Amino acid sequence: MTGLSSPVRVRAALESLQLKLNGEPAAANTVKRKETVFTNVLRFAIERELLVTLPTAKGDWETPEADDEVDFRFVPGPRLSRRTITATGDQGHRGRHLRAFFGCLYYAAARPAEATALTLSDCTLPKTGWGGLLLSKSTPRVGSAWTNTGESFDSRGLKRRARNATRSVPIPPVLVRMLRDHIEEFDVAEDGRLFRASRGGHLLSKEYGEIWQAARLAVLSEAEATSPLAAKPCSLRHAGVSLWLTSGVAPAEAARRAGHSTAVLFRFYAKVIHGSQKRSNEQIERTLMDADS
Repeated sequence: MTGLSSPVRVRAALESLQLKLNGEPAAANTVKRKETVFTNVLRFAIERELLVTLPTAKGDWETPEADDEVDFRFVPGPRLSRRTITATGDQGHRGRHLRAFFGCLYYAAARPAEATALTLSDCTLPKTGWGGLLLSKSTPRVGSAWTNTGESFDSRGLKRRARNATRSVPIPPVLVRMLRDHIEEFDVAEDGRLFRASRGGHLLSKEYGEIWQAARLAVLSEAEATSPLAAKPCSLRHAGVSLWLTSGVAPAEAARRAGHSTAVLFRFYAKVIHGSQKRSNEQIERTLMDADS
């Protein structure tokens, strides 16, 4: 730790964060995440009186700017989203079991780790009309070495929220029917979870990722399949938020439903929001012209 008192060594450590293990440049978001971890280690060293001051403050190194905006060239539109979700149900028994899971990612814009934690008590599923989901947990996969239970996933609160925070999301009739059909065919796990692994345990990203890739190949052309179009299940979440915004949902409400801050929503979905603002401006202009006529 005393070696980190040298700005030269600190800069070498920071610059190494910009590379993958194979020596290739890492993504800006990856560098930013690693830099945060490195800084937290240094702050802990100060608490333990192993360092006097934060060494990174002595240099002028800055974390690379991250481009957080979603690339909408590769986000599936409403028709492709529906076709791919339908195709997941055509992938045998496992596909049928996970069809409603993918529906939650699109129609409720749930994060995959939020959907895997969804229980029956979290759902309001009327026979007709709109229903709702009350999201309260997230179960990301972190590896068994990093959990107290020895499981490969961790049970947490919602992302960037207090542990006991919840988020209510209205869901359209199509998802209500999808979830009701899922429960009727597959029931729920002993703890109430709607979606589970083939052997009954926690649903892991590898399992639903394989189903998604099979469905994706079934609906995309050969050229589309080699592109990043709908490459990962989380692209359904981007598609869902985009659907809300293009349908006229206010950005603040879309952010609330998606579990974003408004600032993050504007950063991620700038192009969609800009398009919505243009339509709003045109509507205001028409109203003003009608008033003058």
